[in-house]
Amino acid sequence: MKPALVTGVSGFLGWHVAQALIARGIPVRGMARRPESVTGLDAEVIPGDLRAPDSLERAVAGCGLVFHVAADYRLWVKNPKEMYESNVEGARLLLDAARRAGVERFVYTSTVGCIGFVPGGLGDETTPVSLQDMTGHYKRSKWLAEQEALKSARGGFPVVIVNPTAPVGDHDVKPTPTGQTIVDFLRGRMPAFVDTGLNIVDAGETAEGHWLACEKGRPGERYILGSENLTLEQILGHLAAISGRPAPRVKLPWLAAALAGAVSTGLAAVTGKEPRVPLDAVRMARKRMWVTHAKAGKELGFRPSGAEPALRKAVEWFRSNGYC
Repeated sequence: MKPALVTGVSGFLGWHVAQALIARGIPVRGMARRPESVTGLDAEVIPGDLRAPDSLERAVAGCGLVFHVAADYRLWVKNPKEMYESNVEGARLLLDAARRAGVERFVYTSTVGCIGFVPGGLGDETTPVSLQDMTGHYKRSKWLAEQEALKSARGGFPVVIVNPTAPVGDHDVKPTPTGQTIVDFLRGRMPAFVDTGLNIVDAGETAEGHWLACEKGRPGERYILGSENLTLEQILGHLAAISGRPAPRVKLPWLAAALAGAVSTGLAAVTGKEPRVPLDAVRMARKRMWVTHAKAGKELGFRPSGAEPALRKAVEWFRSNGYC
């Protein structure tokens, strides 16, 4: 059996996708910038960089499947050019290398940020959206990368796109921005919250959704991999019930949050250190990122559980691994 290439196995979602494949007996070749940082995977892990074409050619050689999960996922970056090189140009280079290598199926991991949102309703894969709707360099770079995947699919390459919402759970090593919110809560570093909303999904179940997309997804189609829509206040309520810590009661006005983000991000431009409150994160919070995964349910058989079990996994893993 040919191996499946999984990029970004040192990251949260990439690690889970690799595990989902290994559990099915599929040999996995993982790619990471620092292979020595990858633990707990029964897989071949090779060095690779999305900005190094030669390393991508070596990575796809002999592979039957590719799961492109790797991305530069930051809500603030000192040099935005680096993010576009990794997320946009890297996706294009990997798609081209995979086509030349005769890869049979390519699953591209996009983001819910590339889905259009409906005020007071639920966005889906058909909701109109454009580059002008993207807030910040991360979303813009992922939207442009998604266009590369769609272009490749229109050219006849079997590319399926998945749009995960906000995965949470175990092995969020770095952690992700959503995971950092959980860590901040557990550390008692969240005195207030803003009126926003997220769609929470279990990371392991999201990885299963990647396999379902590979197995059943239609080339050129997008599939939202999400579960439960919650306000941030509801998420904090779940975390309070799980952890025994009190939830913050102060709802911060958006203008106050924007001011804090502007000051924090302004200081970061001077110091070069990541801001405590990225302004792009505050801007994103103006919209409730609520969506439906009905299409993935109907076409792929994606059946995620609710948010509470996923949040519980995250709390238990962060606590047992010394994050709080």
